[in-house]
Amino acid sequence: MNRLNASYFKSKYKRVKDMINSLEGRFFQAFIALLEEKSFSRAGERLGYVQSTVTTHIQQLEKICGQKLFHRFPRGVEPTEAGKVFSKYAYQYVHLSESLKESMNDMNEPCGTINIRLQESFFLTRMLPFVQEYTRNFPSVNLRVEQGAHQDILKSVLDYALDFGIVPQNPERHDILFYPIMEETIVFVASEDLVRKVESVGAQILNDEVFISNGTSCLYHTTAVDVLKNEGIVVKDALELSSLEMIKELVCCGKGFALVPKIAIKNKLKMGRLKILPFTSKISFTHGLIVHKNRERSFTAESFQSELLKYFKEC
Repeated sequence: MNRLNASYFKSKYKRVKDMINSLEGRFFQAFIALLEEKSFSRAGERLGYVQSTVTTHIQQLEKICGQKLFHRFPRGVEPTEAGKVFSKYAYQYVHLSESLKESMNDMNEPCGTINIRLQESFFLTRMLPFVQEYTRNFPSVNLRVEQGAHQDILKSVLDYALDFGIVPQNPERHDILFYPIMEETIVFVASEDLVRKVESVGAQILNDEVFISNGTSCLYHTTAVDVLKNEGIVVKDALELSSLEMIKELVCCGKGFALVPKIAIKNKLKMGRLKILPFTSKISFTHGLIVHKNRERSFTAESFQSELLKYFKEC
């Protein structure tokens, strides 16, 4: 190695060493709080700081990194490209800090925080009883449950922002571990009047109806489009709603049709408020727990995974 290269690597090593020595845990915590809250004031409230303290921490962090990490707008902030890259390391740092803290404690029982994200429909129809039981049995664990769409959940797991995700389909990625939980039957539903029209006239009348879903990023939506296409139906008009309950109620009112878990409409089917559309295609998803292959799982995370898989195996 010539003197020029030796000097370059020595200088680069010194910059990295200086950065590591300057970074503090509170900077990472301030970064994550601002990233998730999108507001300096809300980030301060979350951390128990005044707003100016969060601002100072972020400014110091940007100075250390030599990069602008957030775009400042009148109504909040958004991460820059450098901020998006930094977020992966920030989440890993906080996660490793929490794991270390747990390891140093007397592990008589699980404690700490578990971050998990899943679809609203799965939470309401399948997950809620488990959450209630788990919270009752492990009061020292802060189980943070969030709602998200399939791709959003996968991305957050890949970015180390979550301990776990629950998705309706195996992502089949080399960097993701997938643990099957259960198979779910999915059905197209509509009001009794609309189903009657389909039975008498034909499915083609759905070309003029509104398809209601959680949005194009939702696996249910993309699956529905493919199935309908095979039935000769093109989705021309779609309505995106974030709430499963809103979707069901609008469909009951005859404002369109939707693809939902069969269990989610059990009561409405019994009351006759909803009917299953007469398609020949049977649709089902295999929901499963996902975790990043390289994520260091704490004792509490391992315990949570074991409890969850055991619960659904016995259901």
